[in-house]
Amino acid sequence: MTTTGKRIGIVGARGHTGAELIRLVSAHPALELAFVSSRELDGQRVDAHVAEYRGELRYSAPDHADLPRLGADVVVLALPNGKATACVEAFDQAGVDPVIVDLSADFRFDERWYYGLPELTRDSWRGERRISNPGCYATALQLSIAPLKDLLAAPPVCFGVSGYSGAGTTPSDKNDPEKLRDNLMPYALTGHMHEKEASRHLGVPVEFMPHVAPHFRGLTVTTNLYLSRRMSREEVMARFHGAYGGEPLVNVLDEAPWVSRIAGRHHAEIGGFAVSADGKRVVIVATLDNLLKGAATQAMQNINRAIGVAETTAIPLP
Repeated sequence: MTTTGKRIGIVGARGHTGAELIRLVSAHPALELAFVSSRELDGQRVDAHVAEYRGELRYSAPDHADLPRLGADVVVLALPNGKATACVEAFDQAGVDPVIVDLSADFRFDERWYYGLPELTRDSWRGERRISNPGCYATALQLSIAPLKDLLAAPPVCFGVSGYSGAGTTPSDKNDPEKLRDNLMPYALTGHMHEKEASRHLGVPVEFMPHVAPHFRGLTVTTNLYLSRRMSREEVMARFHGAYGGEPLVNVLDEAPWVSRIAGRHHAEIGGFAVSADGKRVVIVATLDNLLKGAATQAMQNINRAIGVAETTAIPLP
């Protein structure tokens, strides 16, 4: 693909992640919005909902069969799990082949799709046009475990807490501020989708216990790792600096990061690195904004690679 004048469409743009994508696209020198779809906002001006957008575009509600005719070079599917497949089938049936980036879990286990966690899968990039964007928790889990996965003596055990924006905009207990007030709500304590996803792509079993908290955005994951041999804290940190030292969107810290410091920022932070007295257990803390590095920012990293520009184009760096 050439790098000028690419048109991008967003399907399911009403949600929190859709709005963040519009903000990123609005600042992008090589992308312009072709369409943004939302049945709830159909006909309303985009700039009435996303102040960073400057233009006349309005939300629309095209049928799946209409999507291939809208002239987008890149299409982002920001839809609930189970809804992306029909959109992809519409493009296939029409013989239209844009770059498609899917933010749902629909294709994260499909070998035909590129799994786009750049810091861990960049070397396997082969110019694919179908990209599955990792889940927010799954991103934090994998970044926390990958540098030590060859030394694991047992499955990693991960305790996660996310802001309620991670539960989407459809009303539920998990995004009801009143029910969350002064509360920490556990859910899907075994078999969570992101547990399966991280296990699949790391190639090691991962145990994950998610919770939702009263804050709006940002997640934290505390991971307990049992090691097959003794390691010092300095050795552990050297592994992480070696893995992520050149990564602009992963910061390795000495101290444990705070979720309150990551909200609205585009990178992940990993720190803590508490090592037990026998050197065979380490506890690591990772934070990221679930709407940004956990979704929209990571999608933009993948889009940038697909259209042939620098991976961090239009992404504010820490």
